[in-house]
Amino acid sequence: MSAIEMPPRSPIWQRLLFAVPLFGWMARDAADADGDDWYYTAAAIFSMWGCSVMLFGLPGLYIPAVVMVPVIFLILILISRG
Repeated sequence: MSAIEMPPRSPIWQRLLFAVPLFGWMARDAADADGDDWYYTAAAIFSMWGCSVMLFGLPGLYIPAVVMVPVIFLILILISRG
């Protein structure tokens, strides 16, 4: 028995996501979020979306919304299954 217990090892997909420089930092903060951290995470996501609109114009507005359609369908299916 050791004096220091090691934390459990994260799954490989989570370690790969957290290894991405900018998004990994925000994903780690969202995964370990406390009460008010969710508001800051949502503000960061909407700010990135706003920056994409400023950088790419209307495609920066439409493409993230179109990409989210399958994700929302999956969430609706999971909710309806109980």
